[in-house]
Amino acid sequence: MKLVVLGASGWIGSHIVAEAKSRGHQVTALVRPPKNYDVTDVNVKPFDLTDNSSLSNVITDESVFVTAIGGRALGNHNIVADTARRLLSELPHTAIERLVWVGGAGSLTVAPNVKLVDTPEFPAEYKDEAIAQGEALTVFQQTQSPLNWTFICPAAEIFPGDKQQNYRVTDDQLLVDEQGQSRISVADYAVAFVDELEKAKYLNQRIGVAY
Repeated sequence: MKLVVLGASGWIGSHIVAEAKSRGHQVTALVRPPKNYDVTDVNVKPFDLTDNSSLSNVITDESVFVTAIGGRALGNHNIVADTARRLLSELPHTAIERLVWVGGAGSLTVAPNVKLVDTPEFPAEYKDEAIAQGEALTVFQQTQSPLNWTFICPAAEIFPGDKQQNYRVTDDQLLVDEQGQSRISVADYAVAFVDELEKAKYLNQRIGVAY
């Protein structure tokens, strides 16, 4: 499989790149600026979301587009939903057949009609990011784009850790373990993410993954 990864230099994006490479997939990383990105066996291309350059300039024969972005680094959370709209509009005019998105746990429900982001315990420092990812999810759910997409939310806590290669999948409800915790390591999130890239089991829907 040939992938394009937007946000390949980020924490989650870099783990997805490593997992995809370990399975023999070919990766093109879109980064800003490329001179600071030094990963072997990855095709690196410059791309900046804040400019108006066409995505067709950086896509050749890749079939899957992976997005792992947030608004914190740029201080612009609007860029999350705006990017979703842009990709859904532009990618159908390229070789890309599918868009797979790194989402956030905040939009998952913890009770009927109650999202995690709306609970009193949700950390204030992550709330803007969670709201932005929820807005992006709405863009996906309302799109008329012909492009296949999947929106993959991690658990409430995603942490550095080794692979257990053991995870569960949910649709809308936040998954918790026997201790009431919602957790997954970033390495296992990448495992779940690349599993979905390969299997394409959850087309045009949001899923969550957790232990």
